[in-house]
Amino acid sequence: MFQYLIRRILVFIPMLFLLTVIIFGLAKAAPGDPFTGKILDPSIDPEVYEQRKEELGLNDPVPVQYLHWVSTVAKGDLGESITYNGRSVTDLIGERLMNTVYLGTFALAITLIVAIPIGLYSAKYPYSMLDYSATAFGFIGLAVPNFFFGLIAIFVFAISFGWFPAQGTVSSVDATGFGLVMDRLHHMILPGLTLGLAGTATYMRYMRSEVLDVLGSDYIKTAKAKGMSETSILYKHTLRNAIIPIITLLGFEFGALLSGAVITEQVFNYPGLGTLFITSITNRDYPVVMAINLLLGVTILFGNLLADMLYSAVDPRIRYE
Repeated sequence: MFQYLIRRILVFIPMLFLLTVIIFGLAKAAPGDPFTGKILDPSIDPEVYEQRKEELGLNDPVPVQYLHWVSTVAKGDLGESITYNGRSVTDLIGERLMNTVYLGTFALAITLIVAIPIGLYSAKYPYSMLDYSATAFGFIGLAVPNFFFGLIAIFVFAISFGWFPAQGTVSSVDATGFGLVMDRLHHMILPGLTLGLAGTATYMRYMRSEVLDVLGSDYIKTAKAKGMSETSILYKHTLRNAIIPIITLLGFEFGALLSGAVITEQVFNYPGLGTLFITSITNRDYPVVMAINLLLGVTILFGNLLADMLYSAVDPRIRYE
């Protein structure tokens, strides 16, 4: 296992290099810069803006800009924001990262808790009322855009009934301890359900399909012939084999939750990476945009590495030597 991890980490090096090239190239391909495409203060001499661009290196050749950026990133320095008064990009991301992590973890927990049991029992009782209901829910979850479901959730549960807040992360900055935890959870319910809806539908359909395939395999028929109980067959043999494709999806889900939270956070005015990302794009604050994209890419890479490690824990036949 240790040698396998070393090999995978070494493979990450060229992948990260290619990722930085793509991210930087897309940022430079976008039209304009932080000082164009928006209304500037007419009282400030245009020469001041030109001087500022020169200080930031925006007038340097593109290869020089890339080498400067990638060298600073390699040292752990993500640079300074252009539109946030020169604040460190690391500080900006650090202020909002945990909010997005909390929201993504909450949404993923909802997805797994709901999708796996429903998919399991939907396959155990195919073409039953539960199966048809789950299928209908799955199609609705895949068809309805997250932002639309979020707007409906705000109107029904926040405005009409007043059960949940429609925006923010906490109601009071003075809350501490258990009260703070419950306040955060209260604020995360609506955006968490919105973010987890599409994932729940996808996981449920995958789970149903995989369980049906496993239930029709020869070793399950052998287990039934030996007189094993339905519960033992379902949880000991069927679930462990059917969950392997779900683990594969989880490898991509870490980055997908962070990137998928962009629209959801905008709808609920949730102060996380999503709102920072949209604001930075609007203001052409490319150091922040590139840093967030790089973070998402690294998260997906390590998510897939974690998924590979979980394979051997779920299926004893899988070994990495």
